[in-house]
Amino acid sequence: MRRYGPAVLLLLTGGAVLRISLFSDLYLRYVQAALRPYLVISGSLLILLGVVAAVRGMSHRAHEEEHEEEEEGHSHSHGPRIAWLLALPALALLLFPPPALGSYSAGREQTQLAAQGVGTFPALPAAKVLDISVARYSSRAIYDTGHSLKGRTVRMTGFVTHGSNGAWYVTRLVVTCCAADATTSKVEIRGTESDDAPQTDTWVTVTGTWLPKGKLGTDGAWPPLLDATTVTQVKQPADPYEKR
Repeated sequence: MRRYGPAVLLLLTGGAVLRISLFSDLYLRYVQAALRPYLVISGSLLILLGVVAAVRGMSHRAHEEEHEEEEEGHSHSHGPRIAWLLALPALALLLFPPPALGSYSAGREQTQLAAQGVGTFPALPAAKVLDISVARYSSRAIYDTGHSLKGRTVRMTGFVTHGSNGAWYVTRLVVTCCAADATTSKVEIRGTESDDAPQTDTWVTVTGTWLPKGKLGTDGAWPPLLDATTVTQVKQPADPYEKR
């Protein structure tokens, strides 16, 4: 069986990669959509290599059996058996893909402000209710000297995190390439009772209006505020991350 260890690892890992990238949208928990073709290619190559390794293992099986009794007499023969435990992580990834990053990761991140300095921003689309990302709302609320959010009804979606003194936030993780470089963007929700705040990691869509806070471009403006009129629980989107 030692001959087939590398083949099994390659096949399990390749199958796991293809499962999350080719046959589902689970890969969006880890990387941006643009990287999907590379995952599919990588998974296919791993499976191909696994098949090649399995065929080579079969061709050497007769030779392996000739030396089996001699190898069983040495203590190091247990090493390859233990090495089969390496298949467990690949099998776990294949059967139980880990969830997207959530409140725990958001809480560990240092605050990342969404823009580099105060100034005017491009005009927002004319809409009765403006759909906007958490990061873009934060950027305009903290840095826009033109106050483009003033008087606008906005709608955003994110997962719930909680702070001190009953505060709660609509939060999103923002990625450049993959989940490993994720940073946090969040908006504090006002206009609701703390007892009515959704549970941590619940996904919600919130509609409301901008509440000015602090001096633009300073720590006093962070995190931005939203006066909520409606809070609706929703399913986690297929792509849980926002893009820079």
